Amino acid sequence: MSVERRPAFYALGPGGWRDYVTLLHLPYTLWHLSYVAIGAALAPELDAERLLWGLAAFALALGVGAHALDELHGRPLHTAIPRLVLIWLAASSLVAAVAIGIGAALAWTLWLLPFVAAGAFLVPAYALELLGGVFHTDLWFGLAWGAFPVLVAYLGAAETLRPEAFLAAVFALAMSLAQRSLSTAVRTVRRRVIQVEGTLRYRDGHEDVLDADRLTRAPEAALRALSVGMVALALALVWMQLA
Repeated sequence: MSVERRPAFYALGPGGWRDYVTLLHLPYTLWHLSYVAIGAALAPELDAERLLWGLAAFALALGVGAHALDELHGRPLHTAIPRLVLIWLAASSLVAAVAIGIGAALAWTLWLLPFVAAGAFLVPAYALELLGGVFHTDLWFGLAWGAFPVLVAYLGAAETLRPEAFLAAVFALAMSLAQRSLSTAVRTVRRRVIQVEGTLRYRDGHEDVLDADRLTRAPEAALRALSVGMVALALALVWMQLA
């Protein structure tokens, strides 16, 4: 069966403002921003202003910057956003995120500075597959988009790192690796496979046609559920702290 599908389950129809919404990878961006909220909410005290600055920095760096660079590198989402616009979005968002990080370090704790530097490197290194793609692996995805936001948010809130921060980072790493495993399988079908043929035969003699929908339905349902669940968990922890 011929496969003609959108490049991602969250992708809107091509063209105009819809391309910019698609670029944000909203379910995944909200998922990883949840790690920021979880990290901050686990600190002994949660300052709402610090949380908001952390969310803003990661929304810029990850939600806009990394995704703009990713689209610049091979157009995986097939948007028609001009190349110069993608460059401007990536550069301006990363500069703004770094500025927020430096300001937070000067205001709260200088221990944030190494994390700011690491984030400024990891975003282009991962998205553009620099150094031969050594940082574009499942493990680095889990570390950079999962563990890293938790640790930075906790450090920004508590001005130190305690065992609960590292345990939560392991949780975020594991969840990000699960996300990566599911999304890689889906992306392969949506973006690289042009035809699917096959039949599933059951012991009772029943048969089902194997097609692209069959291959993507379960992992995409899991990705949707996990993204909603992660946001709900983050909101619950923040609510508990601020209430």
